Amino acid sequence: MMSTASKCVENCIRAKLQKRFNPKVLQLVNESYMHNVPKDSETHFKVVIVSDEFEGMPLIKVLDLKNLFKRIATEPDQKKQMLQRHRLVNTILTDELKSGVHALSIVAKSPNQWKDEPVESSPNCRGGFGK
Repeated sequence: MMSTASKCVENCIRAKLQKRFNPKVLQLVNESYMHNVPKDSETHFKVVIVSDEFEGMPLIKVLDLKNLFKRIATEPDQKKQMLQRHRLVNTILTDELKSGVHALSIVAKSPNQWKDEPVESSPNCRGGFGK
């Protein structure tokens, strides 16, 4: 098991999200072990965050990419609204994303949208350096 000291990126991400969003739910999973990186790496994370901050922001589940891209092309504000939640999280984690965090999966919901149920698993690694 990793010590707290060796989880400095994970701890920093958790502290920043906690401070900025005061979430009702915050799950942070280091998924680096699923990828072709050295043991104990902190390069791939999944964030599940439930905050009042996301109330009123659209939650779009992408099921049909063709129609999604059509909507973005015909409704310029649609893209901005769809990405609003992720951009908020990414903005808070700018330093981490610039300095070693390679992938960040985000599930961002308001308390009204949250159902305490399992979040979809991330896909398996599809290769990368050294494979």
